[in-house]
Amino acid sequence: MFLTKERICYWVASVKLSRIIILVFLALVTVPLFTHYYISNVERDRERPLSDVHRSRTKLEAYEDYSALKASDLKMRIQEMLKIKGSVSDELRDLEAKRQKLQNEVVSLTHKIELLKTELSRQQSELNKLKLSVEQAQVAQREAVQRNSPELAPPLILRPNRIPDFVAPPDSNSHCTMSTCFDHSRCPLTSGFPVYLYDTSRSTASVFFKTAVAQTIGYNPHFTTDPSNACIFLVLLGEGNQPIQLEKLKDLPYWGGDGRNHVLLYLSRTDMTCDSCLVPNHHTGRAIIAQFAHPHFRPGFDMVIGVARGPPGGDVWSDAASMLPARRKYLFSFQGVNPVSANNFNLTELRSYLSSTTDEIYIESNCETAPDLKQNTRDWSLCGTEEARGNILKQSTFALMPAVGIRTPLIGTRLYEAFKYASIPLIIGDIDLPYDEVLRWKGAVIQIGLARLPELHFILRSIGDNDLMALKRQGRFLWERYLSSLQALMDTTLAAIRDRMSLPPPPAVDVPAISVFSDGFVPQKTEPIIADAEPEESLGPLEPPYPSPAFKRNYSIFLTQGYEMWNTWGDPFRLYPQLPFDPVLPSDAKFLGSGMGFRPIGGGAGGAGKEFCDSLGGNVPREQFTIVMLTYEREQVLMNSLSRLNGLPYLNKVVVVWNSPRPPLQDLRWPDIGVPVHVVKASRNSLNNRFLPYEAIETEAVLSVDDDAHLRHDEIIFGFRVWREQRDRVVGFPGRYHALDLNYGGWLYNSNYSCELSMVLTGAAFIHKHYTYLYTYWLPQAIRDKVDEYMNCEDIAMNFLVSHITRKPPVKVTSRWTFRCPGCPVSLSEDDTHFQERHKCINFFSQVFGYTPLLNTQFRADSILFKTRIPHDKQKCFKFI
Repeated sequence: MFLTKERICYWVASVKLSRIIILVFLALVTVPLFTHYYISNVERDRERPLSDVHRSRTKLEAYEDYSALKASDLKMRIQEMLKIKGSVSDELRDLEAKRQKLQNEVVSLTHKIELLKTELSRQQSELNKLKLSVEQAQVAQREAVQRNSPELAPPLILRPNRIPDFVAPPDSNSHCTMSTCFDHSRCPLTSGFPVYLYDTSRSTASVFFKTAVAQTIGYNPHFTTDPSNACIFLVLLGEGNQPIQLEKLKDLPYWGGDGRNHVLLYLSRTDMTCDSCLVPNHHTGRAIIAQFAHPHFRPGFDMVIGVARGPPGGDVWSDAASMLPARRKYLFSFQGVNPVSANNFNLTELRSYLSSTTDEIYIESNCETAPDLKQNTRDWSLCGTEEARGNILKQSTFALMPAVGIRTPLIGTRLYEAFKYASIPLIIGDIDLPYDEVLRWKGAVIQIGLARLPELHFILRSIGDNDLMALKRQGRFLWERYLSSLQALMDTTLAAIRDRMSLPPPPAVDVPAISVFSDGFVPQKTEPIIADAEPEESLGPLEPPYPSPAFKRNYSIFLTQGYEMWNTWGDPFRLYPQLPFDPVLPSDAKFLGSGMGFRPIGGGAGGAGKEFCDSLGGNVPREQFTIVMLTYEREQVLMNSLSRLNGLPYLNKVVVVWNSPRPPLQDLRWPDIGVPVHVVKASRNSLNNRFLPYEAIETEAVLSVDDDAHLRHDEIIFGFRVWREQRDRVVGFPGRYHALDLNYGGWLYNSNYSCELSMVLTGAAFIHKHYTYLYTYWLPQAIRDKVDEYMNCEDIAMNFLVSHITRKPPVKVTSRWTFRCPGCPVSLSEDDTHFQERHKCINFFSQVFGYTPLLNTQFRADSILFKTRIPHDKQKCFKFI
């Protein structure tokens, strides 16, 4: 403790005051005692003998004089002491005031010292973060110097500049393959796979069909009007039962003598009863024949395509039946008119095998041929109308399709209708199915040989409900993506040919992120508020913006994950910058030659909180995330939310979607949070804008948040780290679930506290940018229209989409259940109709998908070591999570 002038004065005054108090006390005690002593002596003198009276009187008089003198003196002393007492009291009051003042100063100085200590701790923490950031920057710089692989980008375009030369047709083309009969020099890897369509007026098809084909091909991103640059040339031969005229093929201007790189399209729409309606290969040279069936199919060269039974394009969900229940009234059904010519499939024999079963089976063979068809001479003709056939299929678990020794487009029609009405195709025999070189039909149809017919009932009954639903779901998936419309057929045909040559598809289209500010305008800046994170808690380095590497797998993804592209993810038509399904390296590869970009914790030795926060770790290289924040006329709420993001580690940028038609105020002060804030002008007020694939989003990880969501930094970083290990799922904070309505049937949206959930609201959730492409370009338009109609449910739609693709539930992190914003205006969720609309959305989305893809989970993620007792010299990963 240091001696100061104020403290010395205080001590001296205290000593003087104590001495004065003692003197006053002695005076007050001594004077009464002295007086009492003299009075007692006088009383004793009165009791003495009379002879002593005179002496005593004299003494008494003397005493009285003395007492009077002493009393007068004592009175004066008392008055003086009272004056001193008053003076001392005044001094005491002054000293007390000084003491209070000094004490207040001491408290103030103590508070300043604590603030300085806190600031010192914060500055020390910031210094440690900067040191860590510098270390990470140095590591990145060393990696940049050591990098020897080129940075890849979307495929560039490099095309030929001349048409094929004339060559004499080969003597025999019956053994054509892509190596011997296709000119690959016209289709280099960087060509973009340009496709030229001949004038459809040469075709024998109807005017409507020719127009529809020309339009659908024109929508394809590979379409070109310049034949000199074309990789392949499409020739529409015809449709339906119209005979094919091949003698004019050699007159095509780019035929080149043998039809190299030509694709002959014959699209079956109805029953085919004429042999001339099947394209032979003896007049087609080296051209690829694309038809559902033809007599001399050349495997690996000719292509089996679907039948053109659907509409030209657009959503087809409204025509499709629900997939549920898994088991229907009939175990299987069959409707067909017996062919004129011999057929190896015998219905009488089949009935005998099923005579002892108790399952209901529907077989109809004495029916009228469909009114728009003719009696087929080689295959079982269709019965009645499609509506009548559909009513039976809706009641059938399986749809029987005889295909023994025959190949006709009728089987393609049966296949189309079975998928449409959610009945599992049961094919008896061996037949090539559409696009089987890329599509895995085994997950959507049951195909058995004729010899297994006696065991048919046992085979069908051995399939459980789980597998039945998996077959139905995959069949609906393949039908919608590749068979349901003319647009789907054309796109799939071209994509399958492109896949043969290992050519990448065109890159997915980003949405332009047009700034809400006019050109040249610089918004005003202000200092942000201090984040509410713990000062001593380090959450990671503050790095400059680092975009996720894009298009690293232009030419390898179809080699390693081609099956998944076609059969699981369902979008082989576009190339995406990244996918949430990209393969990961094994742990030891990061230390044996493939460590570029990785930040293992403790250099690979692991560790507790300190080492954990120093390095990102995980199974994938370093990365950052982008925050996408939707706002509408809540400027101050937005500014507060942006301010709270200051100093957030791993944040790449903030994309604010300005949904209001009114631009922000010119004098609005935007907080400077250390990363770019890109304010995007929305073309219209729509909640679908939350999930547009903006070009400003340069990271795989997207944190979708409402403008009133209040998340701590440690919560955000924890959610980011969890998402990095669950990249294909929705990872977020507020959980909800869909509950069965026991009174009226259907689904209810529920936000009560529950021990299970099926949705995580995207008002605070991490998703992969890939899902923004799928939401915008892949999801049926009817769902986005419903979101606009209700101004609601976009978060439910995203949960439906991700669960449908992955068949996994979302991941909820931390105990956060909801968000409150006391200072915010009334939000959409507080409207009385909010929950009613969300009930309707779940049921409508289930109709569109044909089932409810949401899955329940009873899991919540909290951090390792959260409630673990650890040594004092160790630090937890996250203090409050």
